[in-house]
Amino acid sequence: MTLHGNLLGPDPTLLPVDPAAAELDGGTDPAKVAAAHPTSAIAWAQLAENALASGETIAGYAYARTGYHRSLDMLRRNGWKGFGPVPWSHEPNRGFLRALAALHRAAVAIGESDEAERTATFLVESDPAAPAALGLA
Repeated sequence: MTLHGNLLGPDPTLLPVDPAAAELDGGTDPAKVAAAHPTSAIAWAQLAENALASGETIAGYAYARTGYHRSLDMLRRNGWKGFGPVPWSHEPNRGFLRALAALHRAAVAIGESDEAERTATFLVESDPAAPAALGLA
């Protein structure tokens, strides 16, 4: 009998390059990038991070939640089954992980403890190195 697949769990999900990342790296306003690429997790993550840094917690929460849901759609389109690794080391995955971390920060800020716990767990389950890389450890 031949065994197939990873016996330790699902293979890591590796998202494709997000074309919006180059625009953000080039200095384009994240709001313009999100408008031009509404499915871009990294654009929404950047908007969330900017809003949270400016003290706009509710806007940051809304941007982060949008980025998180856009990410879930992209993960599923790329074979993710609702669990398994999404490594930080693969740069195109960082939009998702940044949106998830921003959602965690916003949930903590508004006292939404269930959401904060769920997002913290999701980050660790996606990649145990992600919280430290995102300044959460």
